[in-house]
Amino acid sequence: MKALGVLGTGSGAGKTWMTIALCAWLRRQGVRVAPFKAQNMSNNAWVTLDGGEMARAQAVQAEACGLLPTVEMNPVLLKPAGGIGAQVIVLGRAEGHCPARDYFRQTERLWRIVSDTLDAWRERCDVLVMEGAGSPVELNLMARDLSNLRPVRHLDGRWLLVADIDRGGIFAQLAGTWALLPPDDRARGLGAIVNRFRGDAALFPDPQAWLAPHAPGFAVLGTVPLRRDLQPEEEDGLATADFDRGSGDTLAWVRTPQAANLTDCQPWWDDAGVRVRWTEDAAVLADAAAIVLPGSKNTIADLRWLRARGLDRAILQAAARGAVVVGVCGGYQMLGEHLSDPLGVAGDAGEEPGLGLLPVHTVFHTAKTLRPTEAECDGARWTAYEIHMGETVATAACEPLHQVWNDGRPRPEGARSGRVWGTYLHGWFESPQLRTRLAAAAGFAAYRAHPVPWAEQRRSLYGQMADHVASHVDLDPVRRYLGL
Repeated sequence: MKALGVLGTGSGAGKTWMTIALCAWLRRQGVRVAPFKAQNMSNNAWVTLDGGEMARAQAVQAEACGLLPTVEMNPVLLKPAGGIGAQVIVLGRAEGHCPARDYFRQTERLWRIVSDTLDAWRERCDVLVMEGAGSPVELNLMARDLSNLRPVRHLDGRWLLVADIDRGGIFAQLAGTWALLPPDDRARGLGAIVNRFRGDAALFPDPQAWLAPHAPGFAVLGTVPLRRDLQPEEEDGLATADFDRGSGDTLAWVRTPQAANLTDCQPWWDDAGVRVRWTEDAAVLADAAAIVLPGSKNTIADLRWLRARGLDRAILQAAARGAVVVGVCGGYQMLGEHLSDPLGVAGDAGEEPGLGLLPVHTVFHTAKTLRPTEAECDGARWTAYEIHMGETVATAACEPLHQVWNDGRPRPEGARSGRVWGTYLHGWFESPQLRTRLAAAAGFAAYRAHPVPWAEQRRSLYGQMADHVASHVDLDPVRRYLGL
């Protein structure tokens, strides 16, 4: 097995995107390729078929490889939960919340898990594409870094460096990273990729000539133009440009501080007649035809934040005037009558009245629900999943939102009270039939759903991403290393 690291000059440089594209390209070469990220920090998560939890980014990368996601693709996942630190997920199972100071004391224990997982991949694929995290040369963190140089060294691999020209300072990014790398790690470098170029490429003809005096021996392999239409998913949520997309009736998503699985909104982006807005502004909610409360990594803290900003009143007023209000996962819990987490197992501890729009209440337990399922709407079925702390039960007669399927058997899921809907399902909006049903309930005037389910749209992007990179990047150093 060969190992190819995809490192970055910083967070948000485009490592996740580039890893997806390279995985798709390698798959086209007939290579058995798999993705890997030793440690990811993200509240966008996925549930595997065997009920393990992993970062959604590595699940999408697995899809680009033609593989089913497994927790061995992301052995350590950190889910930030505000002031209490982060929930630590190891090989798919939650180990509780941990402040940063305490987490760093676990570095060597976690590295043993990571290195064992890396070794287990040796017989399972031809190429392991390993996404890094942040920058590989954060000098204060290098000794305890699990995701960048250490996995490359462990497998005697090679690396590519992704830099983001869109944020400026491209030569400082490249030369600075190169200067801070230890000599042995420099020797493993195959070159750099300048990512997210906007405008006329003729104005940036030869970055190698400018870089060479400051990073001798370090090759720039190509410049990749930014393509907004080739964005399957963001790793940590959404790009700033994605907080207001489309035109038509407003579908407002409440942007809470600990919002999780923000990519639940993405299937709406290619639909016509809808404006998707993430907001913290009560005035936007006042004008919205429909409102979504997303998942949360700290539901009680986010509910208290809603109240502090007056957004609870705006949501109640919207429901009273007939707007559709949907709660997903943590948002579903907030729509109920009461939430109880005396031990703080899901975030901030305490008792909190809910918004009272659904006759349910939630009690948080140490057990975490991780369950893939099939959702159904108007005869169409698609894959969704539950990933949450807490059990939500009815306090009065309550109509379930719909039926879902597990192991070939139907069961009721969620709750409905008029135009207020609650569900635990992530990936719920991936069906065009379901989005059409919600748009009709909200009275969208000119709505038209994209006819292709989001999962199919996402898969169609991978080949286009591979073509885009291959047409702008000299991949011969990668071919030579891999023997292609």
